[in-house]
Amino acid sequence: MNSKEKNILNPNNWVKLHADYLFNYTISRINNHDLAKDLVQDTFFAALKAKDNFKGLASERTWLISILKRKIIDHYRKINSVKGKAEVKMNFYTDGEREGEWIEERVPNKWEAEAEKAIENEELSEALSKCINNLPEKYASVFRMKTIQHFETEEICKELEITASNLWVIIHRARTQLRRCMEDNWFKI
Repeated sequence: MNSKEKNILNPNNWVKLHADYLFNYTISRINNHDLAKDLVQDTFFAALKAKDNFKGLASERTWLISILKRKIIDHYRKINSVKGKAEVKMNFYTDGEREGEWIEERVPNKWEAEAEKAIENEELSEALSKCINNLPEKYASVFRMKTIQHFETEEICKELEITASNLWVIIHRARTQLRRCMEDNWFKI
């Protein structure tokens, strides 16, 4: 293609030409079949809305991938926006019109004696530390820097020479492995 030729969009063929490629790209980064399909669908929708902004400098697929990458990054930002803060969800209503509702403000403050809480927190901390230490070295480093030491994304990326999207993938994978480890080592009945 010479410098004067521009690529054009053909939305009617996007699903046929690009859906499988976009899905495979997404599933390798998300590892959730339904979420991957949703992100591809969101990508097509966003592309339709932004098609007037397409300048034709990149191929149609490259342009769609760039939109998809932003969707994936937005997904990881959304799930990591609370920076690891746990949500307390307790069911207080078992029947009636409020069935299944929970209200964080109504969680009693003191369920146990303070000494028991301190012991439990220490045991939890030890279990979490062991699980973090069992992560692959890069995962553990990124997890500690982002969620424990509260480094900014840019600082971590610069120090570890990784991209922001790679950082969020690592954080997601680290949290997934930590959840499994904690379920096996802490939450056992």
